Amino acid sequence: MRVLFVCLGNICRSPTAEAVMRDLIEREGLAGEIEIDSAGTGDWHVGKSSDPRAIRAAATRGYEMTSRARQVSTADFEDFDLIVAMDRSNRDDLVALAGGDESKVRLLRSYAGDPDPDVPDPYFGGEDGFEEVLDILERNCELLLAEIRPPE
Repeated sequence: MRVLFVCLGNICRSPTAEAVMRDLIEREGLAGEIEIDSAGTGDWHVGKSSDPRAIRAAATRGYEMTSRARQVSTADFEDFDLIVAMDRSNRDDLVALAGGDESKVRLLRSYAGDPDPDVPDPYFGGEDGFEEVLDILERNCELLLAEIRPPE
């Protein structure tokens, strides 16, 4: 199983989701069975590391963020089994990129059935926004993993 997390610039939400999910996968002994990556729908930050505030917030919870930003491409729809969008706007961009095919695209917050479907973008806010994002990601990534876990 290959999973791609996608947000707007690939420096806050999606690389944090990648780090949270990577940690879960490793703790569950599934590193060889589930592969993950992250990307952004925009190209503003391609090649850059994650936002320092996201890195700090993740580190306080024991997550290591090492990925570099990249832009999602049409090839990702062939390479990944599931593409997980952080919000409805990114979901709509992904579906458009896939030529209207919604079959591989899900909203992350759909796993917990949260009333707000969007993971808020903490980029223009304060440090608290990164903590809130981590709370949302931890809850939803656990449920996502339960859904995609290979049978034993």
